[in-house]
Amino acid sequence: MTRDDNIAAATRPHTWDMLVIGGGASGLGAAVEAATRGYSVLLLESHDYAKGTSSRSTKLVHGGVRYLAQGNVSLVREALHERGLLKRNAPHLVRDLGFVIAAYKWWSAPFYGIGLKMYDLLAGKLNLQNSRYIGKAEALKRAPTLKKDGLGGGILYFDGQFDDSRLAITLLRTLEDHGGVAVNHAPVTGLLMDGGKVVGARWRDDETGQTHEARARVVVNATGVFVDDLRRMEDPAVKSMLSPSQGVHVVVDRCFLPGDSALMVPRTDDGRVLFAVPWHDHVVIGTTDTPVPDVSWEPRALPEEVDFILKTAAQYLDPAPTRADVRSVYAGLRPLVKAAEGTDTKALSRDHVIRISAGGMLTLTGGKWTTYRRMGADAVTRAAQLVGLPERMSLTEGLSLHGATHDDLPEPWKVYGTDAERIKALPGADVKLHPELPYMEAEVRWATQREQARTVEDVLSRRTRALLLNARASADAAPRVAAIMAEELGQDAAWQAVQVAAYRELAAGYMLPGGVVSADAAGRGKMETRPA
Repeated sequence: MTRDDNIAAATRPHTWDMLVIGGGASGLGAAVEAATRGYSVLLLESHDYAKGTSSRSTKLVHGGVRYLAQGNVSLVREALHERGLLKRNAPHLVRDLGFVIAAYKWWSAPFYGIGLKMYDLLAGKLNLQNSRYIGKAEALKRAPTLKKDGLGGGILYFDGQFDDSRLAITLLRTLEDHGGVAVNHAPVTGLLMDGGKVVGARWRDDETGQTHEARARVVVNATGVFVDDLRRMEDPAVKSMLSPSQGVHVVVDRCFLPGDSALMVPRTDDGRVLFAVPWHDHVVIGTTDTPVPDVSWEPRALPEEVDFILKTAAQYLDPAPTRADVRSVYAGLRPLVKAAEGTDTKALSRDHVIRISAGGMLTLTGGKWTTYRRMGADAVTRAAQLVGLPERMSLTEGLSLHGATHDDLPEPWKVYGTDAERIKALPGADVKLHPELPYMEAEVRWATQREQARTVEDVLSRRTRALLLNARASADAAPRVAAIMAEELGQDAAWQAVQVAAYRELAAGYMLPGGVVSADAAGRGKMETRPA
């Protein structure tokens, strides 16, 4: 379905069984759950699918080794179960990845080895591969840039890796496959009330400026770190649920961690876990945990967060990346549910939470990508009970997601699964967008035609991952992306210029040091950077 098809379906006179607000992991998971149970469902997303936290993860499908150390066995068991299901249901997006915990102290290997054996046991029949002790030679084979002095071997364990925003788009396509309707760039401007009950929402199509109403038997607030904003539309005096925290990642070239494994540092100087993860032929290193007073769509990394990541990486890698080696830096906000005053955000629960307002709006928040399916199932079951929808069995444990295939396709086609051959048939399937990026021009056409991409940012940040892999190269590719999109959408040169300027301003915030964009009204120039 095109976005125009979805707009037409969303605006017809109709009372939906469920209206889901928010197009990240929790919202898409809930919408797919509702649609596969046979409920009519409309999803509204104010910006783009996975625009916020859901495109800014560490790219892991995991049980949470750190949560096991905290004693949260039930959360780890649930996440490991969901990890196994996700790998089975979306094999084109999830793969096994080995993690090396390097042992530089005599007690490290046995200490962490015991804990990871419990990790294996909690996964049960859905375990990926068993953890085991490895000697120095194998540790260096798997992670050749580990510092050799004092290295005594380590522990190898396995978790899953995925592409977060591509999973979001896959869920969008799965939702459409099962009769659901979704519209992006469609912010909710108010709630519809009847007798004190929430019965729908007013929303605006940002492309046309037209406003519409969507009525539903139950409204699900799945807006991530913005759930309190929607709750205040019902009750301006409601107390905040969240205590948001910021996590930062830096992306560097693969030469800093060649080999076939990731690196896990089980305890950093601030008590967190740090990962260095191969991803799309680059390496993602993170993360941090910094409380933030306010939420925004484009959080920015603090200089001290970047310095902390690079300093910690330098304790283990030789050569180690410096600020000059960072291709992109990104920050995401965690929707952590508030605890007692003074509680460190590292200690707050990562469990998902469901709350029902006085007007009957269901709010779903917390959790993480790995457990998105369980979050959606819990929310839909509770919502159906709340308004008396017919009870129906959840089918998503065994639901193959759109495009699922076990074929081992090369980059950049693998994430499309069975859609890959259709994309290869489009013009530009053999033309790269930029020499330093893996993406092809045909992908821009597909994203615009089939995946509701409406802006250059939609394409370069979330349909492809160009912004995160190499912010500067993505900015250089922006004019060509705008030209292809204009051809597909029937837009003119003025639209292209606005799109390129907006994207380059965005991309500058992902560079180190801070960047500015060369003024070029026609959008033909390249990025320039200078110290901020």
